[in-house]
Amino acid sequence: MHRITSNRLTASIGFSRGPHDGRQLPHDLSIAPPPPAKRGLAGNAMSPNPAVAGHNVNLSFNVPFNSNLPGPDKEDILYSSMNAEKKWTHPEGAAEDTPNHALPVHTRNVEALRSLCRQMSESSGETVQATVTSSKPKPIPGMQRGPLTALVTNVCISGDAEVVHKMRAKILMETPITLRCESFDIEREIIFPKDQEGPREAILQHMDETAQLTKADIFLLEPKSRRKDSDSISFNNALDKSMDNKLRIQVYGDMEGAENAKTRLLIMIDKLLNRHVDSMRLELTLHNLLAGRHRRNIKMIEHATGSAIYFPPLFPTVFGNGTFGAVRIRERDEIIITGETMDQIMQAKQRLHDLVLHTKNFIKDVQITTSKVDYILLERLDKIRKIIEANGSYVLFPPLGNHSGLLRVQATDILNVERTVREIMGLAGQFYSASWWLTSPDQAQRQPTSSDIRSMLPDICINSGAEITFEKLNFHINGSDDSVKAAMAIINTLPFVKKAQSTLRVKVELANEHKEFVSGKKNGKINKIMSQSNVQIVFDGFNEYNFYIDVRGAQYEATKNGLDLVELEMPASISFHVPDQYHKRIIGIGGQHIQRIMKKYSVFVKFSNAMDRGGIGKDDDDIKVDNVICRTPARNANSLEQVKQEIMDMVEKVDAEFVSEHVPVDRLYHRELISRMPEIEDLEKKWNCKVTFPGAEQASDIITVSGPEYQVPQAVDEFLGMVPETHEIEFPTSDELRNYLSSDEFSKDTAQKLKDQYVVEVEVHEPRKEKQGDVEVTVEKMVLSYTRNNAGGLKDAIDFLLLPLIGRGLDSNTVKGAIPRPKSDSFEDNMPFFESKLLQRAEPAISTESPTRGSFADDSNSRSLFDKLRKPGSMSSFSSFIERRRKNGTNSPSSSLFMHASNNASKASLVSMESRDSGYRNPWNDSGIDLEHDSNHSNHGNGWGSFGTSGTRPSTSSNSLSGAFESKFPFGVNGNASSSSLNTPMIPGLGMINTNGGDVTPRYDTPPRSANGLAKEPSTTGGAEDPSAGQPAASTSRPSSSSKAATNATTSTPSSSGYPAPIGPPR
Repeated sequence: MHRITSNRLTASIGFSRGPHDGRQLPHDLSIAPPPPAKRGLAGNAMSPNPAVAGHNVNLSFNVPFNSNLPGPDKEDILYSSMNAEKKWTHPEGAAEDTPNHALPVHTRNVEALRSLCRQMSESSGETVQATVTSSKPKPIPGMQRGPLTALVTNVCISGDAEVVHKMRAKILMETPITLRCESFDIEREIIFPKDQEGPREAILQHMDETAQLTKADIFLLEPKSRRKDSDSISFNNALDKSMDNKLRIQVYGDMEGAENAKTRLLIMIDKLLNRHVDSMRLELTLHNLLAGRHRRNIKMIEHATGSAIYFPPLFPTVFGNGTFGAVRIRERDEIIITGETMDQIMQAKQRLHDLVLHTKNFIKDVQITTSKVDYILLERLDKIRKIIEANGSYVLFPPLGNHSGLLRVQATDILNVERTVREIMGLAGQFYSASWWLTSPDQAQRQPTSSDIRSMLPDICINSGAEITFEKLNFHINGSDDSVKAAMAIINTLPFVKKAQSTLRVKVELANEHKEFVSGKKNGKINKIMSQSNVQIVFDGFNEYNFYIDVRGAQYEATKNGLDLVELEMPASISFHVPDQYHKRIIGIGGQHIQRIMKKYSVFVKFSNAMDRGGIGKDDDDIKVDNVICRTPARNANSLEQVKQEIMDMVEKVDAEFVSEHVPVDRLYHRELISRMPEIEDLEKKWNCKVTFPGAEQASDIITVSGPEYQVPQAVDEFLGMVPETHEIEFPTSDELRNYLSSDEFSKDTAQKLKDQYVVEVEVHEPRKEKQGDVEVTVEKMVLSYTRNNAGGLKDAIDFLLLPLIGRGLDSNTVKGAIPRPKSDSFEDNMPFFESKLLQRAEPAISTESPTRGSFADDSNSRSLFDKLRKPGSMSSFSSFIERRRKNGTNSPSSSLFMHASNNASKASLVSMESRDSGYRNPWNDSGIDLEHDSNHSNHGNGWGSFGTSGTRPSTSSNSLSGAFESKFPFGVNGNASSSSLNTPMIPGLGMINTNGGDVTPRYDTPPRSANGLAKEPSTTGGAEDPSAGQPAASTSRPSSSSKAATNATTSTPSSSGYPAPIGPPR
């Protein structure tokens, strides 16, 4: 049990209760003493090199410039702040294929770094030498992922160890390494009002002032529909032109400067919308705790008060200030609140204050390997953000390059503190530390000089991505798992290393709970590895969460193979959510079901219920956390997805695989939706889904709907029913048209049918005079109002509305706002060139006087029910048809044909139904929190390789390297422990294909074949056969657990599966 005490500073081993009255907490972690231990802290022992006075070292590290960050296109820029366009666009006459790292802003940053290193070298009296090297990584076969277009900048410092590490920290803190681009959309009318020519000068002046204070670069860009990167020309996106016609503001700068500049511009927009602005200060470390898990508390306050709450950046003190001359325009703990009235703002302040008084604060200090703190900050900061947002916690990091391994974790309860710490410790395991000692160098071989070392180390670092310290013929390597292995492979090619006797040592960090998993019974696995590869493996304790696996060898090949074998024994896992009510069914009586699955696939499966996760009544009931973990050695990682599939087959479709769908809604309308929170909560309960809004300071249009894959499209459809849209059409009018539009026939017949059949309301505005050329005409304007879920029927609604007007003299070519039909993608125009009986020629259309049909031939036999519901090429939904059937009171089967699926599922909804996001999850990741980084690399191999003398390795990330190299030991062919090997191929209708041999649960019984090889007809009397045989995989992957599903083998139930059936006549 952890000891809980009221003394915050002395409870560094256990938990402590911190202040909850908003008092300022010290940001300097040096005041908290490290936890007492009998032995020296491993975090200090694993530093790149001990800082001993008078001890000279050579330190080489890559400066993580974001040199591949592109600037905007010149043609899209409407306005830019001072000198921004010169910095972020290529000069006149530059070639079109000029790389991004050649932009003036990136080249200027590299030159500033050279100047800084030169200045530090001169100020030290040449006792310390710092050199800067910039080059592209060289491609190496088998160890390369992605194009090598980015320029890598390396700094090599030689001198006293303590001074060298201080210079490294100074370089990282004073260099703009966090360069990024923040963007958001803005309505055109806000900047370009209709009642005046040109933009508002006050807005442009505010943009210039913001850029001057924060030293950020601000651009105002053309609408998406006019930009070069636009894809809105297609018909699908033409329905959502309201989102595409917005202007875009892009802010370039370092992390803190760009975030503050963006927030200042958002506050400006709120002021233009006549909203009041005020602020309050609360201790920064309490912000995430007050917001709650997934910002739940803040959304409730915004709902109750109608306000918008802007939080400051989370890690302001970590990266320093890389932009020279920037002025702090906002306190680092200042929360800005906007509302329509000052009363709303005061209510929000009071509620935040009440939260502070009633929020418990548990604090825990943990030790982490010092060399890994910087790597987590530089390479895993987005993952840290997701972890603390999911747990409602906060992590206080030491400043970058501070050489401190002490972290402080805060949360509102012990459980969330533990979750946060364990997930951060899991991130630390993705980074390795290695040492290479040359014990007996060859006297006949020339040893490297100081100049040789300063040219050798940058070359290794640039091509491997690792950080290397070299002193007294000893290499100390730190970095991600694959970068450390790549650096060792490159070092092995050096001549003076090859001919010397060496001692190698690689340290891998792993959670304590996996110690027996890796070692095996009576250390059987480890003993076998040591005997096979001639290495020594030691388990070395580190802290209460992690331990070290220390692999030691005398030769590179032996150490490489030993580490490979250890990685293959390390746990690969996958986690997912299964509702608690299914656990007993899946486990079976006495565990017989789950034991059979575990034995079949050699995978360990663990279930946790609500009590295990901290008791009933917590917000876990609303947020579906992963409660099933499947774990197996990395060599068997391919079986994880098969185990998951077999477990999910026992779950009803309505509770099946949890997926997320992103729904774009104008960010300013989020406030209206948040004010309707009770309706959204009812929607969440109805469809067992969760609707997550982005933070106000993020300025994102994306709302996330997560839940079971068969329920999410229906929830999205109902949610979009709360989002209104409008569409305007204009056309020249005449007296006959004007009389018809003002008649009862139009209002009671056409307008009412439009509302009943298409769920679209029409409003006729007063006509206005307008000059078209030299002729003055009267223009009629009509506004169509509908909800987003009925946007698919807008084209047909406009056709229905214009049809009686065309019969009264309207020329359809003069209508502005009509949506054109998409051009057919058929090849019927080319058919006359093929004289074949198989390829029938398309007959020319018969011209008629009908404005809607090309022929009056009888096509009743060729048109199905679906063809009668919608015109060809239309995206019309069926919601209006369903509504009409309900009103007519019919109970025919066709009226309930689509009630099991979404009434109006969008394209994205149908795609999300077939998605299997967790199937591409990193098997190292137990937390269930995924980044784009994890999904980009799904198939990597062994990660080692044999190098020629001219080969070097590019910079890499934490995912494993490709295994295209030959090895003496055929291990790691299917992916090592740090790669995601869950890429079993999927064939529609057949499900997962087992590439490893062994038995796999079949989707259906294969019909017996006759002597001629043809499949026999299945028996209609046997009731044991799978009734879903022959159906698509999507409809059979989640079979119903009810008894009706297996009563009759001849019963086909595609309409009751909960998945929209393919549109077409039944077979």
